[in-house]
Amino acid sequence: MLGKLSGWEDTIVALATPHGIGAIGVIRLSGDNAITIVNQLFPSKDLAQQKSHTIHVGFLKDGDKVLDEVVVSLFKNPRSYTGEDVIEISCHGSPFIQEQVIHTLTKYGARLAKPGEFTQRAFLKGKLDLTQAEAVADLIASNTEASQKTALHNIRGGFSGVLKELREQLIQFSALIELELDFSQEDVEFADRSRFYELIARMQQVTTELLQSFKLGNVIKNGVSVAIVGKPNAGKSTLLNTLLNENRAIVSDIAGTTRDTIEEVLNINGILFRLIDTAGIRESRDVIETIGVEKSIEKMKAADLVVYLFDVNEETQATVEAAYHQIQEHNTNFLLVGNKVDTLTEDVAQEKFSGDAVLFIAAKSKLHIDLLKQRLVDKVVQGTVQTENTIITNARHYTALQEVQKALTDIFNGLNNQLSGDLLALDIRRCLHFLGEITGEITNEDRLDFIFSKFCIGK
Repeated sequence: MLGKLSGWEDTIVALATPHGIGAIGVIRLSGDNAITIVNQLFPSKDLAQQKSHTIHVGFLKDGDKVLDEVVVSLFKNPRSYTGEDVIEISCHGSPFIQEQVIHTLTKYGARLAKPGEFTQRAFLKGKLDLTQAEAVADLIASNTEASQKTALHNIRGGFSGVLKELREQLIQFSALIELELDFSQEDVEFADRSRFYELIARMQQVTTELLQSFKLGNVIKNGVSVAIVGKPNAGKSTLLNTLLNENRAIVSDIAGTTRDTIEEVLNINGILFRLIDTAGIRESRDVIETIGVEKSIEKMKAADLVVYLFDVNEETQATVEAAYHQIQEHNTNFLLVGNKVDTLTEDVAQEKFSGDAVLFIAAKSKLHIDLLKQRLVDKVVQGTVQTENTIITNARHYTALQEVQKALTDIFNGLNNQLSGDLLALDIRRCLHFLGEITGEITNEDRLDFIFSKFCIGK
C-alpha cells in the first residue's frame, strides 16, 4: 500500500503553528531528505552527526543571507511522530520570516504538505492505527474537557484495542473453518462451535454497547442545540443572559423585543450547549416580527432540545398543556420551565401547575438556575459522562459498526441453522472486512485522502 501512494518518498514541510503574528512559529519537515535539506541552511552543526531528540541553536542561512536565528529540534527515524526523519524549526513568529523559511526549504527540495499528511505518514508507518489517527484530529478540535478525554482515550488505543482483540479471535476461528473446507469430504470439525457461539455473543454485546455510546459521543463532540421558546415577555432573553452570566440579549418589558434568533455557547459539565434565544411565539401583524416567529419554529424543529419557558403569572394549566402538545408536534425532547416563580410561592405555583413535569425558576434572581443546568445535562446524558470508557464519536466508525452488527447476526443465525462452513466463512469475512475498515487494516488511497483531508495543515 505504501508504494502506491503518490508523493510518499517526498520530504514535506508545513507551518505547524497557527498563521499570524506570535512569539514563535514552528515549521515541520518529515521525510528521508529532511536532515539533508536543513543541513544546507544550518551551518552551525552537521545535523546528520547529532543524536536524535536533541535541540540545536543557530542561524538559518540561504547562502550569505541570514533568514533567522532558530532552534532546530531533531527526531531521527523511527523514533519520531511520522516514523521518518523529522525536523522542527522554531523561528520568530513573523509571518514574513515563516514564509521566507518555508519558501527556502522548498527551493532546496521539500514540498508543501497536504492537510493531515504528517499524521497520514504516521499511520502508514504503523505508528498509529486509523482510529488513533482520527483521534488526533478530534483532540486538536476538542473544546471541552469531555471531548479532550475522549480523544486522548482513543489516541491511547482504547477503541482500537477492543476491536483488534475481537478481530484476532475471529480470524482464528475463520482459519479453522476455512481448514474444515479443505477436509470437507472427511466430515471433520476443527472449530469448536460452543466457543464460537461465546465469541459471537461477546462481539455482539461489545458492538451494541459501542453503537449505543454514539449518541453520547455525538453530544460530547458536537454539542447540543437548545431552542429557548415561549410567548413574548416570558423571560427568554433574561434566562439566556442569566445562563451566560452576561447581558447578551436585549431585555425590556415591551413584547416582541427579540425579533431574530440569538445563539450563544455554554459549557455545562463538559457538554457544549448552543443556546438559541428565539422571538416570542404569537400571532402578529408586524411583518418583521412574523418572520422572527417563523424562524423560532424552524429552530424549535431542528433543535436537539427545546426549553419552553412560560410566565407562571400569565399562564394557566390549560395553556401550558396546549403548548406542551404543540411542541410535541415539532420536537419530542423538551423541558417545561415556569419562570418568575419568585413572584409567587413555589407551593402556589405547584398547585396551579400540577404534575412533576414543570421546573420552576426565577431567571432574573437566578433562582434554581443550577437545577435547570443539571436538567439540561440529564436530558442529553444518561448518567455521568464516563470519558474513560470507549465512546464512539466518529460517524464513519458508527456506520462500519452497524455493518459489523449485521454480519454478526448473520453468523449467529447461520450457526443456529447449522449452515455449511463455506457460507459461514462468507459472513465471517464480511465482518472482518468492516472491522478492518475501522482500524485501517483494510483501506484504500481514496479513503485515506478523504479522512486526512479534514485535518489541519501541519499535523
